[in-house]
Amino acid sequence: MYRRNPELLSRHNSRLVVVDMQEKLLPHIAGHEAVLKNTLKLVKAAELLGVPFVATEQYPQGLGPTVAPLADRIPDRPSKLRFSAAECLSWDFCRTEETRRFVVLAGLEAHICLLQTACDLEAMGYSAVVVADAIGSRNPLDREIALRRLDRYGVTNVTTESVLFEWCEQAGTAEFKAISQLVKGG
Repeated sequence: MYRRNPELLSRHNSRLVVVDMQEKLLPHIAGHEAVLKNTLKLVKAAELLGVPFVATEQYPQGLGPTVAPLADRIPDRPSKLRFSAAECLSWDFCRTEETRRFVVLAGLEAHICLLQTACDLEAMGYSAVVVADAIGSRNPLDREIALRRLDRYGVTNVTTESVLFEWCEQAGTAEFKAISQLVKGG
């Protein structure tokens, strides 16, 4: 009998959090075009496959709202002052019906809000999964060091394409065709 490895993501055990992809911050991020493109792919795949998703906004009065391509797709965008987004998500992992233990993270800045969110989610009992090609910092070294720290803390690092195909799980379906189109160009 086929048994899927429980460490793989699926549409049933995951949720997506887009951290602080805001108008006044994103243009200053190294490689921001790729970060936005990959984050948008994740959101589109989550929509298609029924994976719950949310975005956060760090002090939107100062950093502006979530960038339009994402804001148009993500109505749920709680604001925050704490760098970690874990508190404003108000999830209770201890609820017995909770099955979405993997929290897939994309966004900004890798070494501040994203890192602190991942660490706090791990402390809350979730498994944080950082999408390495969908995160960024103003300084590339800050992003690199953040990924090293996250790896040392036991946080899983993946790529956008890995997430999409783990959520999809198999070829030969209409969903697979749609995911393949996302991978090819968006």
